[in-house]
Amino acid sequence: MAKSQVTFNKREKEKKRFSKRLEKQKKKENRKANSPGGGLDNMIAFVDEYGKITDTPPDPTKKSKIKAENIEVSIPKREKEEVPALRKGRVEFFNDSKGFGFIKELNSMDKFFVHVNGLLEDIVENNIVEFEVERGPKGMNAFNVRKWKETPKPKIVVVPEAKTEPNAETTGKEITDNAKEDLKK
Repeated sequence: MAKSQVTFNKREKEKKRFSKRLEKQKKKENRKANSPGGGLDNMIAFVDEYGKITDTPPDPTKKSKIKAENIEVSIPKREKEEVPALRKGRVEFFNDSKGFGFIKELNSMDKFFVHVNGLLEDIVENNIVEFEVERGPKGMNAFNVRKWKETPKPKIVVVPEAKTEPNAETTGKEITDNAKEDLKK
C-alpha cells in the first residue's frame, strides 16, 4: 500500500494560509463598517473658477456659458503665411551621374531635394538658383529650377566738374574775401 502524500508540514502551511485569508477578510469588513460613507459623494471633486480642486460644488449663480469652439486644447492654428511661388537658393550638392542634389533656400535655410527631371537649366554646386517647391513622397522637392539672373542695376556715372589749376594769387584772394564776408556777418 502506498503512503499518504499529505505530510505534517503541508497541513501546517495550508492552515496558515487559511488563517491569513480569514484575517484579511475580517479587516476588510471592519474598514467597511467603520468608514464614514464611502459612497460616490465622497469621491467627487470639483474645480473652482480659479482652477483649484475643491470638495464643495460650484455656486450656480456664478455659472457662465462657454462655447466648445472657443476652447483651445492644443497649439492654436497658424494663419497661412503667404510663401512666394519662386524661391531663391544655393545648390549645396549636385551629382550629375546620379541626377539628384540639394538646394538650400537663402531666406529660411531649408534644404530641398532636386531631381534632374525638375531642372530647366544645367546646374552645378554653389550656383544661385530660383525654384518652386512641391510636396513629394519623402518631403518637399524643388522643381522648375533655373539659374538666378540678377536684374542689372543702372550704372550711375559721375561727371567731374571742370577744374582750373589753383593759382596762388586767386586762392589767397578768395580766402581773404571769404574771411571778410564772414566777419561782416
